Amino acid sequence: MKRVFALKGDYIKLGQLLKAAGLVSMGTEAKALIEEGEVRVNGEEELRRGRKIVVGDTVTCQGEEISVT
Repeated sequence: MKRVFALKGDYIKLGQLLKAAGLVSMGTEAKALIEEGEVRVNGEEELRRGRKIVVGDTVTCQGEEISVT
């Protein structure tokens, strides 16, 4: 499923994006998914919860794709 996330600043951290998009309910869930290699940013596995996500990035997690606009 594709989703669109409208960024309200210069960037959002990856863990915060997963929570804001409703893919996880708590930061600890986001941390676990990221550490387990379940999250991709622009097609590449991302293991940093603090990765800055900017307009144009695409995040994939648990079969969900989030396009950041």
